[in-house]
Amino acid sequence: MLTYKYVARNSATGEKIKAEVQADSVQAAAKLIRQQGLAPINITLSGGGGKGIGKIFKRVKTKDKILFSRQLSTLINAGLPLVQSLRSVEEQTTSKPLQIVIAQVIADVEAGSSFSAALSKHPSVFNEVFVSLVAAGETSGTLDKSLERVANQQEKDAEILSKVRGAMVYPAVVIFVMILVVGFMIIKVLPQVEQIYKGLPGAHLPFITVALLALSHFSTKYWWLVIILIGAGIFFGSRWASTLGGKRVIDRLKMKAWPIGPLFMKLYMARFARTATTLVGSGVPLLQVLEITARAVDNVHISDSLKRASDKVKGGTALSEAIVHDENFLHLVPNMLRIGEQSGAVEAMLEKIADYYEKEVDTQIKTISTIIEPVLMIVIGVMALLIVAAILLPIYGLVNQTGFSGG
Repeated sequence: MLTYKYVARNSATGEKIKAEVQADSVQAAAKLIRQQGLAPINITLSGGGGKGIGKIFKRVKTKDKILFSRQLSTLINAGLPLVQSLRSVEEQTTSKPLQIVIAQVIADVEAGSSFSAALSKHPSVFNEVFVSLVAAGETSGTLDKSLERVANQQEKDAEILSKVRGAMVYPAVVIFVMILVVGFMIIKVLPQVEQIYKGLPGAHLPFITVALLALSHFSTKYWWLVIILIGAGIFFGSRWASTLGGKRVIDRLKMKAWPIGPLFMKLYMARFARTATTLVGSGVPLLQVLEITARAVDNVHISDSLKRASDKVKGGTALSEAIVHDENFLHLVPNMLRIGEQSGAVEAMLEKIADYYEKEVDTQIKTISTIIEPVLMIVIGVMALLIVAAILLPIYGLVNQTGFSGG
């Protein structure tokens, strides 16, 4: 049951009434409201909307979707009807946002909609790969196996992304702490050095100290402007990154920039192969596989390559030949695909490609972690040297000047 908020008018008195009602769907809620002698004006799902921060907290987690897929697969495999299986999973899940979505899916299925069509109404929870696999399972009568496949695929994706994010945490923390320390030294410590020099005849601060003091004075006096500039930079930067032009630049940097380029290329190859394996294994036609993976791979340039490959495949070209000279695919992919096409084992070869590149991602993460540590140490050392020089050079100059005067 879902909770709906509604605004209705009392037919007898004309009075507007605001209240809540429990029902399985909007149609069922409207029927209950009319039974009370009220004319519904507006009906909205309680807790189903939300924007901004509220929406973030209502997001369905990947682990909840994986559990949903596995539980539903087990129940369907045991012979339970779909709606009964969905109700059982709804009762067992601890995720309130997922419960709301499942309840809506149940209402749509009971109203005559197919399971895949009901899922497609919630793209923020069930992506196109999920919906396509369910649709293929419905058509072939292997819905339980399709749900198991999608759960496996989600687990693999989540595992790889977790490793990549984990590799980025250490440098991000170090850089953040370094910025805080440098900021403290510039704003708090350097001005004290300047105070020592004030009133001393003939005293001259070194260039590096003067430059950092200028930055310190500006940040202290115009702190509000610094905040505005940072905020504006983040806002317009995020807006630009969401445009097609911005995505093209960022995605190209991910593919080419050292040392992350090799990591992201292997990540994209693993994602393409794993998604394609799951779709091909569920009986999804090749052209539809290419169309879905073009969106699932999450890179504009590889997506364009897959769309061009799809056009060539329509004309009768083998997929391996369609991507063999494409710079956006690593050479191993078309070579192994060709073997799979010749032996009639495309699914098995795609799975081998996915396994290989997933292992390569692990290796690349370890390599980058090994490289990042000394690079960060060098950067920290250079920053520390600049700060120490800005503080100590004036003091040494003052000591020398005092010693010279005393002599």
